[in-house]
Amino acid sequence: MVLHSAMRTLLVGLLGIATLAAFPGLAGRAAATELYVSTEEGGEIVVVDADRGEVVARVPVGKRPRGVRLSHDGKLLYVALSGSPRAAPGVDESKLPPPDRSADGVGVVDIATRKLARTYASGDDPESFDLSRDGKTLYVSNEDAGTLSVLDLDSGKVKSKLGTGGEPEGVTVRPDGKVVYVTSEQANQVAAFDARTFAKRGVIATGPRPRAIVFSRDGKTGFVTCENGAGVTVFDAVKNAPAGTIKIDPVAKTALGPRPMGAALSPDGKQLYVSNGRGESVAIIDVAQRKVTRLIDGVGARPWGIAVSADGKKVYTANGPSNDVSVVDVATGKVEKRIKVAGLPWGIAVASSNKK
Repeated sequence: MVLHSAMRTLLVGLLGIATLAAFPGLAGRAAATELYVSTEEGGEIVVVDADRGEVVARVPVGKRPRGVRLSHDGKLLYVALSGSPRAAPGVDESKLPPPDRSADGVGVVDIATRKLARTYASGDDPESFDLSRDGKTLYVSNEDAGTLSVLDLDSGKVKSKLGTGGEPEGVTVRPDGKVVYVTSEQANQVAAFDARTFAKRGVIATGPRPRAIVFSRDGKTGFVTCENGAGVTVFDAVKNAPAGTIKIDPVAKTALGPRPMGAALSPDGKQLYVSNGRGESVAIIDVAQRKVTRLIDGVGARPWGIAVSADGKKVYTANGPSNDVSVVDVATGKVEKRIKVAGLPWGIAVASSNKK
């Protein structure tokens, strides 16, 4: 029997109401905002429901997980793992235990099963990385080795190792996919390499101890957080030349002042968010004007990893010593939640998921 469309709609609606009555927990359960947080001491990826403000899963991945990044299709999470012992600022590294090189690599977490699927060998002490536009290659910074590894994901083999300068960290592929950039904390520079031939395309001087790199949406301008310079180096990504500095002045008094670490661009490309480490704040930078428009204080102890929600309304930070993740409302500049995760949170990635 064919039902009249109005009657059919009514029945579907009634069935929906009956279902919600039988299972009240389903009401209002739209797609959650899931955060994937690496915990450097915990050896885990902690899955956080940012809307409910709670930890929903813990995935063991290996030693010292730091840099994290989702695959382009959102099905996999890559995480840098390191067997080198962690050294706090000012520690004499010669007195630390020897590194466990068998623990070095890039782990792959299956988002659906929330399990470690495999680990790629990628070089000594990997810290950060980025994906090629086709998703087939990882460019990995190896901090202890002073190199950038080019890792082919299909074969699992390192195709090339490129010299970067001492203590490479931040790695970012330019939006057009043609050039990959990597910071050197020791040399105070960014090295640019052709993403296909691996030839060096240039070296850009930065402020002291550069960390992360973010590009404007058109790919013409790069922004480099400089921890010991309390600012962001701006560079021309066409000419690969410095183009100025954005100073981050403190508002609240902290022991060290702003220490720019991580960076994330808003979805509309108009704002750059910078985590200020032991400055305990997040700076909001107007991309077009190249200036700080607001400083959000009291975010957490050493916010490092930083990410933005898909709608641009929230900023999330991984706060190491306070062992939590902050949820910051962009419009009000207020910290809405501090979610305990433990294990010294370092990196953070964000994705929407219907999984419950």
